[in-house]
Amino acid sequence: MTSYVLPVPPQPSLPVSGSEARFPVRRIWCVGRNYADHAREMGHDPDREPPFFFAKPSDALLSDGAALPYPPMTADLHYEAELVVAIGKGGAAIAAEDAAAHVWGFAAGNDFTRRDLQSVAKKMSRPWDMAKGFDHSAACGPLRPVAATGPMQSGAIRLLVDDEPRQQGDLSQMIWSVPEVIAHLSRFVALAPGDLIFTGTPSGVGPVLAGSRVTVQIDGLEPLVTEITDPRAG
Repeated sequence: MTSYVLPVPPQPSLPVSGSEARFPVRRIWCVGRNYADHAREMGHDPDREPPFFFAKPSDALLSDGAALPYPPMTADLHYEAELVVAIGKGGAAIAAEDAAAHVWGFAAGNDFTRRDLQSVAKKMSRPWDMAKGFDHSAACGPLRPVAATGPMQSGAIRLLVDDEPRQQGDLSQMIWSVPEVIAHLSRFVALAPGDLIFTGTPSGVGPVLAGSRVTVQIDGLEPLVTEITDPRAG
């Protein structure tokens, strides 16, 4: 039996809709600017850009309806509603026509972003890690198996702050479809069971304050509700 010099960290995992079982999370990958309107609102031309990727630590996962304490070192926390893909079968250099067989399921997600830190990083050509990969930044709802959802090629994706609509789009508006995202990403890294892929956000991203309730709704999936709390309160 292996012994360790420190306590073994808990395994990040997601609930599975309608089941007591949980989905273990290995890595969290994110694709940037995958909706044309969002690319334009961020000042980029979606017709000229191949997909690009960044990562969040697996322990940045925020699940089971947990609250998000407003993070330190920012005055401009942004929401980003996203479809999350859970990988159930690994592989490298996966062909787009074979990618659907690698999907275990889908969930609603929120790629929380310290936008002010990201803006500085962009201007100074620095990494986005502190803007994207901070504690609790990868909010994700319960997973539904692909057998129950189908391929999720279309369907409304919405985000509300305190019940007021802020983002509205359709999954069919992705520049790169889910199979294409999987194929592109698998050229850079070997995917494995337990990987999550956040697939990009529609236009309408914006700031959220402590005390707000952020809801992501995607047709066919359970909604993701995140309360933004003030860590200084109480």
